[in-house]
Amino acid sequence: MTRKHLFLAGYATLALSLVFKALPAEQAKSTRDTSSPSAFQLAREGNRYIGEQAKDKVVQIRSERSKGTVTPSIWYVVYFDDTAALKATEVKFGNGRMLDVKRPLRLLSATSNKSAPLPKEKLKVDSDEALKIVMRQPALEGVTLKSSEMRLERDRNEEPVWRISLWGSGPKAPEYETSIGDITIGAADGKIIENDLKPEKVASSDPAPKS
Repeated sequence: MTRKHLFLAGYATLALSLVFKALPAEQAKSTRDTSSPSAFQLAREGNRYIGEQAKDKVVQIRSERSKGTVTPSIWYVVYFDDTAALKATEVKFGNGRMLDVKRPLRLLSATSNKSAPLPKEKLKVDSDEALKIVMRQPALEGVTLKSSEMRLERDRNEEPVWRISLWGSGPKAPEYETSIGDITIGAADGKIIENDLKPEKVASSDPAPKS
């Protein structure tokens, strides 16, 4: 084998090794994405644990504040159920697994049409896409998002919206987490309806340098 052939063979081996080294990282990223089901996926999964009269009749979806990641892992899906006293059945999920099914003992948060199912034809933007829209906001440049809390419900105009609360940190104190406000996104088209994000809170909450 000539010197030229040896050089080409060595170059090809190096290129292949770099490709295979990159594969595990890409696979891990995909695994992380699929390990946290979206809100709409959980709503469909919740149909398995409720009566026929409530299936697909989603009234509200909400999460607990996430921990260790910006994507929530604890979700509650509320369905319209005309056999329940308050017309609702709630399914709780944790990391994609059903944890509890119950009928709430109090009414949902204030809307003029509390118990009516959300219009399915207007539920186009899932929770993961809503978070992506938030992360693309120019005002959040330089902010590291740490956690979120999400709620799908009706707004004052009876339209389905995502209300998202965010917590983040800045470069001066990445371990220090503070609330940076709320943003409301239309579930039908992903448009920003209300933006009350205040990323400057991150800078103002950074601990003062030690003298």
